[in-house]
Amino acid sequence: MASGLSRRRFLEASAIVPAGAASAAAAQDAPAAGRLKQSVCRWTLRGELADVCGRLKALGFQGVDLLYPDEWDAARAAGLTCSMGYASRRKNFIPDGFNDPSLHPMLIEELNAAIPRAAQAGVPNLIAMFGNRRGRSDAEGIANCVAGLSKVAPLAEQHGVTICVELLNSKVDHHDYQGDHTAFGAEVMRKLNSPRMKLLYDIYHMQIMEGDVIRTVREHQAWIGHFHTGGVPGRHEIGEAQELNYPAIARAIADVGFQGFVAHEFIATGEPYAALAAARRACLV
Repeated sequence: MASGLSRRRFLEASAIVPAGAASAAAAQDAPAAGRLKQSVCRWTLRGELADVCGRLKALGFQGVDLLYPDEWDAARAAGLTCSMGYASRRKNFIPDGFNDPSLHPMLIEELNAAIPRAAQAGVPNLIAMFGNRRGRSDAEGIANCVAGLSKVAPLAEQHGVTICVELLNSKVDHHDYQGDHTAFGAEVMRKLNSPRMKLLYDIYHMQIMEGDVIRTVREHQAWIGHFHTGGVPGRHEIGEAQELNYPAIARAIADVGFQGFVAHEFIATGEPYAALAAARRACLV
């Protein structure tokens, strides 16, 4: 999520206008895939979805991230994978998560309805949230998350769809979010011990909360199913103007044998497709 702007608010506030032509550097970007499958979060780009998908495909991306169920077919039509899907268009998606047992019936029904549909549409991952703390201890939050997600795991395993629960920062963007450290999420995943229950490790968010990204990826690789990128501070381009060394991080992710998607999730300060071409090159290992 962009600093100061939610995914939903960014899309609603943005005028739907054709994106500018990609720069010469973007046009010359090599189509080689490398060892990592790269994707782009749709909410960061203005324009019609079909046009966005076509531009991403031309740049060599393999997926488009964070699409709603009624958008999944557009990705497939463009030759892209919807690398991470929403189960619904429900509001309060981030604060209302699995750490609140009163929400379990709704959350379980939502995911269980979406899992077979995702499998049929070729969507490998669905996103879920830990939720806002609202006074709960970590022990209570972990136990609640395990209790709720365990009701979803069997169907996810049956259909081969992975539920990825996102780690977010509570310091800058999502105050009171409980899943704000890797250790919290990893403990939930250890207790679930399901091949279809993983973490969405957002590099931007975890750099803000704890840093130590490469060692953390190596130590917790078994529990990570998806990555998001973004420059720190500000969630802009992932180049030299921010503090993270993305080429080194990308190599570390590839070196542990990661088979999922790395999805770019940043708001470009310049021409967005040129910025995405540069981000793709930075993570092409």
